[in-house]
Amino acid sequence: MKTFAFICAVVFSFSSCSKTPDKKTILRYARASEAYSLGKFSETAESLGKEKNFPPSLLLRAKAEFFSGDVEKAEKTCRRLLKKRPSFYEGKLYLARVLREKGESEKAARVTEEMLADYPQDIRALRFAAELAGESKKYDEAAVFLDKAAELSAESALVFLDRARLRWTAGKGQEALEDLSRAKAMLPWDTPLLRVINNLERTIKEVMQ
Repeated sequence: MKTFAFICAVVFSFSSCSKTPDKKTILRYARASEAYSLGKFSETAESLGKEKNFPPSLLLRAKAEFFSGDVEKAEKTCRRLLKKRPSFYEGKLYLARVLREKGESEKAARVTEEMLADYPQDIRALRFAAELAGESKKYDEAAVFLDKAAELSAESALVFLDRARLRWTAGKGQEALEDLSRAKAMLPWDTPLLRVINNLERTIKEVMQ
């Protein structure tokens, strides 16, 4: 049910600004998503091999090709995707990963710089930029990227705190505690937010006893 809901959300997000994909395209994407979730990367890539237009399918195919070790095909698929949808962030991220895997670190760095210009607060892009800088022995630059990512991780912890509150309200105490544990793990230092998390955690545990 969750997979179906996620696929519907993906389809809606892309059909809202372009032509709605036909039923065959949606069904093919749904089946490929299921195969991908099971680690069947070759099967995923093959099932989407003839896809030319639907961005989510192109991205999924590129990811499957990448994890199958076929970086040449993955690069071609990423470039087709970005030609179709230049602003597709995750397409740029995987293109950068492909280029790095091919040993083309300078090209990967340029793509990463483009991502950070558009999304300066994206943790994935910051971490990847730090990795590239570290591999080039630019340790001070890598530290700057990681410091920024650490700052942002505290904000990301709010997502888990909010979901913990929602789950606690819904009577899902154990799931709420799991979210609070994740939130604490994301905090890079002692902050007032940690006290909020600890107080809610203590309240939930007392009620659940």
